[in-house]
Amino acid sequence: MNRIDPALLTTPQKPFSLARRFELRTDSPEDFRQRLRHYFTQTFDCTESLFRTLACEDAWYQRPITLRHPLIFYYGHVATFFTNKLLLTRMISERIDPHLESIFAVGVDEMSWDDLNDAHYDWPSIARVQDYRNKVRAMVLNLIDHAPLTLPVNWENPWWAIVMGVEHERIHIETSSVLMRQHRLDRVRPQADWPVCSDGGKAPHNTLVDIAQGHVRLGKPFDSPRYGWDNEYGRHEADVPAFQASRLLVSNGEFLAFVQAGGYASDDCWDDEGQRWRDFAKATHPTFWVPDGEHWRLRLLAQEIPMPWNWPVEVNCLEARAFCRWKAAETGQSVRLPTEDEWHRILATSEWEPPSAQPADANLYLEHWASPCPVDRFEHGPLCDAVGNVWQWTETPTYPFEGFKTHPIYDDFTTPTFDDRHNLIKGGSWISAGNEAEPESRYAFRRHFFQHAGFRYVVADAPVVPLASLYETDDLVTQYMEFHFGAEYWGVPNFPKALAQIAIEATGAGAHRRALDLGCAVGRATFELARHFDGVVGMDFSARFIDQGVALARGDTVRYTATEEGDLVEYKAANLADLGLADTAARVQFWQGDACNLKPQFSGYDLILAANLIDRLYEPAHFLQMIHERLNVGGILMITSPYTWLTEHTPREKWLGGFKKDGESWRTLDALKLSLGAHFVLQGEPRDVPFVIRETRRKFQHTLAQATIWKRVR
Repeated sequence: MNRIDPALLTTPQKPFSLARRFELRTDSPEDFRQRLRHYFTQTFDCTESLFRTLACEDAWYQRPITLRHPLIFYYGHVATFFTNKLLLTRMISERIDPHLESIFAVGVDEMSWDDLNDAHYDWPSIARVQDYRNKVRAMVLNLIDHAPLTLPVNWENPWWAIVMGVEHERIHIETSSVLMRQHRLDRVRPQADWPVCSDGGKAPHNTLVDIAQGHVRLGKPFDSPRYGWDNEYGRHEADVPAFQASRLLVSNGEFLAFVQAGGYASDDCWDDEGQRWRDFAKATHPTFWVPDGEHWRLRLLAQEIPMPWNWPVEVNCLEARAFCRWKAAETGQSVRLPTEDEWHRILATSEWEPPSAQPADANLYLEHWASPCPVDRFEHGPLCDAVGNVWQWTETPTYPFEGFKTHPIYDDFTTPTFDDRHNLIKGGSWISAGNEAEPESRYAFRRHFFQHAGFRYVVADAPVVPLASLYETDDLVTQYMEFHFGAEYWGVPNFPKALAQIAIEATGAGAHRRALDLGCAVGRATFELARHFDGVVGMDFSARFIDQGVALARGDTVRYTATEEGDLVEYKAANLADLGLADTAARVQFWQGDACNLKPQFSGYDLILAANLIDRLYEPAHFLQMIHERLNVGGILMITSPYTWLTEHTPREKWLGGFKKDGESWRTLDALKLSLGAHFVLQGEPRDVPFVIRETRRKFQHTLAQATIWKRVR
C-alpha cells in the first residue's frame, strides 16, 4: 500500500495567497530572476497547500468524477509539464523520470459524458510523485538562478517555457480545486489556509443596467508585457449594439425560482444538447446544491454549509442557458447569456481597473476567501462582480483571432477547442490569479463542464453570430490534410496510402491483429491500415494533427483551405465515406504521444509504421533502441524517411547519419543497421517511395523517402 508522507498532511497556520500577475518587461536580468523565482515558488507551494485538503489515500486514487483522472495525476502533471516543455526548448537535455513524464504528460478534455477508460494506468505512489516534484522544483530553481538569460523574454525565448509552466500550474490549482469539490466529503477536509466566506443571507433583488453601444478591440500584441496563451494574441474588432445586463451575477436565490418552477423538468427550457446532458446526469438542481430535508446546503471545497442564497449560483453553461430561456418566457424579454464582445462592453461600463491596493476590490487572487461571497459585496460602477467571485459563462464558442498562431512548444493549448463545443468563460473566480485573472484571458470549457463558474444574463435583440471558422486554416495542418486526403499531383500516388499497402504486403501471412502508426499526422495511413488490421493506433506529437483524424473517425467532414496564391485559398473537404474508409473508423484510435517516451500500454503490435519520423525526433537513437519492446516477435517495423536532418528538430550530436565518421561518410541507413541489428533482420533492399506536398497552387515539394522493412526476430 502507498503511504502518505505525514508532512504532506500538516496544516500550515497562515492563509495562502498568490501574486496577481507577472510582468515580463524589465531591464534587469537579476530583477527578472528574483521575481520569477518568487512567482514559481509561490505557485508550487500553493499546489502543495491545496493537496493537503485530501484526507486519505483513496482521495488521491479514486476519481471524483468518471470523466477525469484521479487527483494523483494532476499532482504529478503540473510538475512533468515543466520537464517536458523545458526539454523542447533545450533548457535541459535529460529527463528526470521518463515513466512519470509519460503517464502524466497529457490530461483529458471532457470529450463526452461517457466514462474515461483508465484501465491501463498504474498510478505511482504518492511518495514517488512527491519526490519527483521536489526534483522538478530544484531543477527549475537552478535554471532560474543560473541559466543564461537574454531579455526580453518573449515567445521565442526559451525562458518562456518556465513562465508557461507557472501559468499552467495556476490553471490546474483551480481545476484541481473543482475536482476536490466534487469528491466525496469524507475524502477532503477543511484547511486553515483555505478559509470560506461567512457572509450568507437572503438573495438581493437583481435589476438591469443599460449598456451603451460601443466598439470593442480585442487581442494582445505579441510584445505584450504580460504572459498570454496563444488564443489571446491577434486582432478582433466589433461594433456592439446597446443592450441591458443584469447588475448582479445570478444568485442561488434567484436561481431557486427556476428550480421551484420545475425548470429542470421542462424540455422547453433546454436545447437538444442540454436535454441530453440533463437526462444523462439525472440533474434536478445545481450540482453543488445538497438537499437537506426541506432545506438546502452548499458544497464547497472541503465542507458543506447552510445555503447562502446571496452567493452566485455555480452551474454549467447548459444550465445557465436553460435558466435564460425560462427567464425569457417569464418576462417576455430576449434574455440570454452575453457574448464575449458584450462581456467586454459590460467590463468597460463597470470601469474596472486592475487593483493596486491590498486586498483587491474583487473576490480574486485568493486575497479574500477560498469560496464565493455575496453577489453585491463588490461594486464596480453600476454593476457588481464585473470580475471575480465566479467565472461568467458566455454564448461565444472559442475561436481564433485574426493573426492567431500556436506556440511551438504547446500547440494544443487552444486548437482542440476550436470545435464549437467549448464556450468561453470570462472574469475569473475567487481562486484565479496570474493570467487567469486578466480580463483578456480566454479560457473555454465544454458546456457540460463544471468550474467555479456562474453567469449574468443580458437582454439583447442582437442575435448571437458564431465567429468560429468551420474551415481549418493553419498552414501546416492544411498542407497535411491535402497531402493525406487531397488530390494526387504530378502522377505521384498518395504517399500514406502507398506506405500502408507496402506495410500490409510486408506482414504477409503474419498476424494482423494490432498496428501502430507512429507519427501518423492527420491519419490517412492509420485508416488504410485498418482495412487489414483488427485495431490500429495512430499517434502523433501534435494534437493539431490527430484532431483531424479524430474528427474523421467520428464521421465528421473535415473542411480545410488550400493556399492558391497570397491570400487566395481553395476550400476543400475530406470524409471517410468518399474514400471508401468509413468502415475502418471503428477499428482506429488516435493518441497524442511522444515516440521517444511511449506510455507502457502501447506495446504488443504486429506492425509499427514510423513514416517520415526518425529525422524529426529529439532522441532518434533512443527510439531505435527501445522500439523492439513495443513489437511482437515476428512483427514488422517499417521506417521511411528522406533523412532531412535539421537542428531545429534533432540536436546535431544526435543525428543518426549525414556526417563523416572515422573519415568516412556515415549515412542513416548505416545507423539503422547498427542500432536495429540486435533484434531485427532487414527484409529485402531499401526502396525509394516518392511523395509530393502541395504548398501553393504552383509550388510543391517533391521528395524521395527511403523505406526499410525490419522483422523482429528476437
